[in-house]
Amino acid sequence: MEILKTQNLKKYYGVGEVCVKALDGVDFTVERGEFVSIIGTSGSGKSTLLNMLGGLDRPTSGTVIVDGKDIFSLKEEALTVFRRRKIGFVFQSFNLVPVLNVYENIVLPIELDGNKIDKNFVDSVVQALGLKDKIYALPSQLSGGQQQRVAIARALASKPAILLADEPTGNLDSVTSQDVLGLLKVTCARFGQTMVMITHNEEIAQMADHIVRIEDGKIVNNYGEVGFNA
Repeated sequence: MEILKTQNLKKYYGVGEVCVKALDGVDFTVERGEFVSIIGTSGSGKSTLLNMLGGLDRPTSGTVIVDGKDIFSLKEEALTVFRRRKIGFVFQSFNLVPVLNVYENIVLPIELDGNKIDKNFVDSVVQALGLKDKIYALPSQLSGGQQQRVAIARALASKPAILLADEPTGNLDSVTSQDVLGLLKVTCARFGQTMVMITHNEEIAQMADHIVRIEDGKIVNNYGEVGFNA
């Protein structure tokens, strides 16, 4: 069953000869529970696409459907609420609140939304990501890899319909990157989480179930069997 779908998604900047087609008619779907990598060089449109999938920016035209909802049919306030409840984000900058400890950072979005914290689920996520001994630590007391694991736990804790990861290992060394991505993949599989990750790193992209390659705002490869090269 599909959890995300785009239809003829376009994002243009400028007009006429100076028009930049950041996205130029993107169509693809993501199945529930799938781990998808979107790969492309700098300027290919992958970050623009992720922003559209997460409702962070509105397209020039086209639709994005998340968990059965056309997100751009929503007004801004409703979209903000939908995004907070249905879409989890992991960025390369960890975006942790420095004065809050690990546990407080993880549950902060749930508290801001006024929802009850599922302590058993949060504890399971914390355990799965190897953070049990760090829940009272401040971000400044953690390594980069540990901080990114906290950011992943925070994104998972609210049980989003889909998790979007923007170069999640961009600020980590290669060994730590593999560790964090391995944990992220295992954790998402354990909790039945759907994830879409953008990256420019071919090796990291190979960890996904499904790879989408984008160039000049268009999808040029879309294949489910990792390792296929067209």
